[in-house]
Amino acid sequence: MIDSEITFRKLEIFLAYMEKQNITRAAEQLGLSSVSVHRALHSLEEGLRCPLFIHRGRNLLPLPAAEALLEHATQVIEQMEHGILATQRAAGFGDKRLKVGTLYSLTLETIPRLIMGLKLRRPELELELVMGSNSDLLQKLEDGLLDAILISTSDSSVDTQRYDQLPLFQDDIFLAAPASAELASEGTADLRDYKQKKFVSLAEGFATYHGFQEAFQIAGFEPDIVTRVNDIFSMLSLVQAGVGYTLIPGRMKGVYANTVKLLPLAEAYQMRQTISLVLPHSREHDPNLLALAAESRMYALASRKR
Repeated sequence: MIDSEITFRKLEIFLAYMEKQNITRAAEQLGLSSVSVHRALHSLEEGLRCPLFIHRGRNLLPLPAAEALLEHATQVIEQMEHGILATQRAAGFGDKRLKVGTLYSLTLETIPRLIMGLKLRRPELELELVMGSNSDLLQKLEDGLLDAILISTSDSSVDTQRYDQLPLFQDDIFLAAPASAELASEGTADLRDYKQKKFVSLAEGFATYHGFQEAFQIAGFEPDIVTRVNDIFSMLSLVQAGVGYTLIPGRMKGVYANTVKLLPLAEAYQMRQTISLVLPHSREHDPNLLALAAESRMYALASRKR
């Protein structure tokens, strides 16, 4: 058993002293006080149960035992540094590749802006995007397959003990209808007026699916769903083709405003999605995730000003 008084930190202090041969200069190099350096060296001797130095005035002169320890301590510290780096790489910490999960709808504007800002902060970083539903992305994060995800946290249960959440913006939900459709009103959409219409929907697990179900529960009827799809772009293509109506988040308005009719929901059905960055709390010091979080905060600040 190695004595508990022998630690990596004390070995680092010992190596610094052996290099400088002066307590004051070793303390300056390490950012410690001279008293702390002296105490660490004395504690190391106690753990080894043999003297390492003799006193000559205010100086400590190394004994042969210190020279013997110097060779092995140097190897130990170097090996441990390599071991720490290998461990961090295996865990994805500080790697040159970052795997980020995102909702399909965020690839229109949010993701490109985050990528551009992130590349300015860390030019060497390669970003791998994985798109999917809210529930799918959350599961992949829990399984360690993704480093961070961008999802609707208002439609998911996130374990706050394990994950940090950084809200980017909030988004309203709209009724989307084919361009040729006759809307029941020009102001807001009362879903009860569309009871006889056909609808298309995202599959279960997607953020907008949750809001879709909730809105029609309030309206008091089960919508006639023609088909369910696995991405929001396919869903809106079906709306454009006149297959049916649907509910979409406001972030899709810019692309489809000229080809799909959009109407705000009446007050009874109004809801908001909160889009957030979710990342593991255990990796809060990872430089790549710190850069992504910093860029996300800048995006959130700009969103509030718009």
